[in-house]
Amino acid sequence: MTSISPIGSRETVADGLTYLSDEQMNWLSLLMQNPASDDLFLEGLHLYLDRASESRFLNSLKLQKCGNWIGTNAPARLQIRLMEAAKSSQHPAFQAFRAGLTASGGLERAYPKASI
Repeated sequence: MTSISPIGSRETVADGLTYLSDEQMNWLSLLMQNPASDDLFLEGLHLYLDRASESRFLNSLKLQKCGNWIGTNAPARLQIRLMEAAKSSQHPAFQAFRAGLTASGGLERAYPKASI
């Protein structure tokens, strides 16, 4: 079995999340589908959120849109790690991202509540 090595760096992932063009969304979707690139994707996500928290202007709608898109498109194996990343700080940038991630319902789809 051959393993596919991830193409890119955490900076390219962070830049892709910043711009979210159609081309970037396709590339990020492919990256999320490859289990070998999970750590790369999450490192890029942390860099993206850190950059957003350090910027002079906080674009919370863009952060919510990014969180919603990631939560909708990420596979089930990433959902808990995405929520952990979103909860890793109380900064408003992380809170806006978490709001979008929660609105996507990805965590509930990946781990539905048990009917007892």
